[in-house]
Amino acid sequence: MDPRRGAAALTSATLGVAVLSALVLLLGGCASPGEPLTRAQPRDARSLGLDGPGEPAGEGALAATPWWTAWGDAQLASLVERALQAQPSLLAAQARALRAEALARQTEGAGQAQARLSVEASRQRYTAQGLVPPPLAGSVLNSGTVQAGVAWGPDWYGAQAAALAAARGQASAARADAALAAQGLAAQVARGYVALARVLAQREVAARALAQREQMWVLTRQRVAAGLDTQVERVQSQASLPDMRAQIEALDEQAALGRHQLAVLSGQAPAALDGLHPSLDALDLPGLPARLGADLLARRADVQAARWRVEAAGQEVALARTRFYPDVNLSAFIGLNAIGLDHVFEAASRQAGVTPALHLPLFEGGQLRAQLRGREAELNAAVAQYDGTVLTAVREAADALVSLQSLARQRDEQARALAGAEQAHALAAQRHRAGLGSYLVVLNAETQWLAQRRQAVDLRARELDAGVALALSLGGGWAVVPPTNTARTDASPDFPPAAAVVQAAAGTP
Repeated sequence: MDPRRGAAALTSATLGVAVLSALVLLLGGCASPGEPLTRAQPRDARSLGLDGPGEPAGEGALAATPWWTAWGDAQLASLVERALQAQPSLLAAQARALRAEALARQTEGAGQAQARLSVEASRQRYTAQGLVPPPLAGSVLNSGTVQAGVAWGPDWYGAQAAALAAARGQASAARADAALAAQGLAAQVARGYVALARVLAQREVAARALAQREQMWVLTRQRVAAGLDTQVERVQSQASLPDMRAQIEALDEQAALGRHQLAVLSGQAPAALDGLHPSLDALDLPGLPARLGADLLARRADVQAARWRVEAAGQEVALARTRFYPDVNLSAFIGLNAIGLDHVFEAASRQAGVTPALHLPLFEGGQLRAQLRGREAELNAAVAQYDGTVLTAVREAADALVSLQSLARQRDEQARALAGAEQAHALAAQRHRAGLGSYLVVLNAETQWLAQRRQAVDLRARELDAGVALALSLGGGWAVVPPTNTARTDASPDFPPAAAVVQAAAGTP
């Protein structure tokens, strides 16, 4: 191809694009976006009962914090790690995140220059009654094409950048959803583990109570035989034994069901954990720090996902607005084409072309404006969803913190009550050994002691469960993850500050 002719063709195409662009500027008012909707703004931190400025945690904070390892139980840590690797629901969430990332990469590739090389060969009979002149008419000939082409659309109005940012925002939200599923699964395993440990501890207390009632039954029979008690006391003492055995059987059932649940959560067969025997004493709840910063709330996966969806919705608004501007594309090709494969690579077979294209909305019946209004409404909905998620996060963290503080005080009081019951039981036993009291007094004192032990087990299990709830409400444990700066675009809405104090929401100092 003659270089001078190619340069002339390229110059003509450039001039054509310039003329069309000038025409666009004259006609740009034909399709107007109109007045925008009132944009919703995320609520300020102070309106949520939080104090202090701060920055939202970046995407780096999404890395799951293994808070369960700080509880000092290797058996629990192993179960959680196995669940995170083998639970089908979590694997499905991770697959959805990978799909969103692939779509983002696809969007990125679509906004770049495209090049193609094609090689074609065909065998064709040309009609003798058509437009093809002799000697081709009525003959069967081979033809071949070797052609390279390039296409590019300049991003003059930021449409491609907005589309890519929106896709990346959705991918980040999908990753946050996967992190949320992982944290939820870990919490579910931990709560199931604590519940199983509670049932087993209650089963031990129930077994001791059964042994005590059997002793009372023996003693009551002896007293009836001696004429010291009536048949009423004998029947009442005997009837308490089946009731206690039924309670033990119910606890055994709960333990079996709890083991099945933990096995399935960790991706195993239901009977795989039949020998699992956790203990409440083996679980060590980490101490609460003096202050819990609300920047921990910003690293919650659901807050992260809501924030990224607001980012993506803002970019969708920017993308919808660019639809009112002209769309310019430039494509070119160069290659060889000939009838007869032996002529394909001859100089006379060369071909080339340049195709500038411009698409301008003039009168579109309000479709573009309606699309823009829809995107603006979606942005407002995303902001409202973000506000709701933050409110829920603040409430859950405050509730868990209040519960932990209350349960700590309850356990202190209950420990004193348990100590008193133990002392009363010891004194009753001493008096019985000295011949100063009946053994029934000892057994009655033991009944009070067993009741306090049941309450101690329940309070300890509730405290551990509240610890799981606090870890989940803070996005994974209580260790602060340093915030990561994330790039923001002009189309992204502002977010409320997140470095505040959870105690302020809970109403505690």
